[in-house]
Amino acid sequence: MVSTRHHPRDFPSPERAAKELIKSPTTTANSRKWTHTPAAAVTIWLLVSVPLVLWDASYVLLRPYSMPGGKWHSPLYTPYALYGTVDYIYGWPAFKARNGFTAAQTILNLFETAGYLWYLSVVYLYGSTVVSGRGSPPVSKGFLWLLKGDKVVAGRIGAIALLVAYSASVMTLSKTVLYWLNEYFSGFHNIGHNDALTLTLYWIIPNGAWLVFPSYNIYVLGGEILSSLELAAPRQKAGRPKSN
Repeated sequence: MVSTRHHPRDFPSPERAAKELIKSPTTTANSRKWTHTPAAAVTIWLLVSVPLVLWDASYVLLRPYSMPGGKWHSPLYTPYALYGTVDYIYGWPAFKARNGFTAAQTILNLFETAGYLWYLSVVYLYGSTVVSGRGSPPVSKGFLWLLKGDKVVAGRIGAIALLVAYSASVMTLSKTVLYWLNEYFSGFHNIGHNDALTLTLYWIIPNGAWLVFPSYNIYVLGGEILSSLELAAPRQKAGRPKSN
């Protein structure tokens, strides 16, 4: 006698099975939405450095009116009266010699700053606070919210923001290294007249900050990029899949 095996329910049609497959959740790497986690230290540095860079850029691009004796010098650019005597690249010697390095590096500063401002705007507009549970109170966005590290930016916009911030940080560090090397290979032409204390307080420490913090940013942002690449699934080539 031939027996038949009865199934508890009928087989679904191919169309229904395809729809159920599309709707069903999956745990593959491609299906999970990627998130960027902004570091609080990076954000704080950008909020401090961006206004300073814009102030510096306005001084350079408004010369000679922003320099001592100029109609726009006081009170906004008064500190540059001292700094221009410490670093001639910001003072009258470089301006009268038509040294183009000052303005050239300032233009690059503005490109970097534009990238940083875009990054901060993406974090603020698209960032979401990481909550611990359903009972957590709603969080309102503000300046203090930007300083906290418990937020993420999900999706493609977060990935682009991460790349922009990383690229801008590399630009900042590279340009600052170039600034130091320019002094070294010119025989410290613009700063060699200072004594050790003046040089340390007014040149090494301020300019050293633009070496330390961008390096840290590159380490943090680059580490996140590297981790994402290590966990990413291989990208399939377009075309028909090979049959076994």
